[in-house]
Amino acid sequence: MSDPHPPAIDFDDSPSGRILSMARRLLLKNKYSGLTMDDLAFSLGMSKKTLYVHFSSKEALVAAIVAATGAAIRQEVGEVMASHRAFPDKLEAVLSIIGDQFGALGPDFLLDLQRHAPALYREIDALKDRNIPLVIGGMLRAGIADGMVRADIDVDFAVEYWLQIIKGVHDPAVLARTGLTPREAFDKGIELFFRSLLTAEGRAQTRWGTEGCKTG
Repeated sequence: MSDPHPPAIDFDDSPSGRILSMARRLLLKNKYSGLTMDDLAFSLGMSKKTLYVHFSSKEALVAAIVAATGAAIRQEVGEVMASHRAFPDKLEAVLSIIGDQFGALGPDFLLDLQRHAPALYREIDALKDRNIPLVIGGMLRAGIADGMVRADIDVDFAVEYWLQIIKGVHDPAVLARTGLTPREAFDKGIELFFRSLLTAEGRAQTRWGTEGCKTG
């Protein structure tokens, strides 16, 4: 089941922005196969003709939502990384941003998208290809600089390793076998990933510390 309160994305108040905002709400609620341009037009009080002025098809509309999601993640993460927070706080904030976005996509949503719009399903993987090297790579390098992440790791390899892991555990068939939601799979994968990469100091100051550790 997807998160009943998915993270917001700040679309502008232009006609296109209002269309995307409502379409995202209906998409997360009804899945791709349940999203219709008729329902969208009715919910917005627009004609279908007006919708097609801004988006040529349902596929183009959902592709724009995926792109906007990726841009929102990059912006939010960039703001966190540019802040003066300590590394443990930055790490927790970044993982929360990413985890909340994954939490909005339930296993049924991903399976429905894979079946009915495989090109768009692949675009989610492409989104990971674009974002993970920037987000996880930047986080690991910042952690190394602060003595929280092991300096002996190959960051480029670690990023590629995580990229393949997260693609694999978010496959609908894998989610079905494990009984996990995308958010749960993300959290479990992150725990295994960072436990091996953090220094003793890094583990002590994050959720993975053995004593006085943070919960969540």
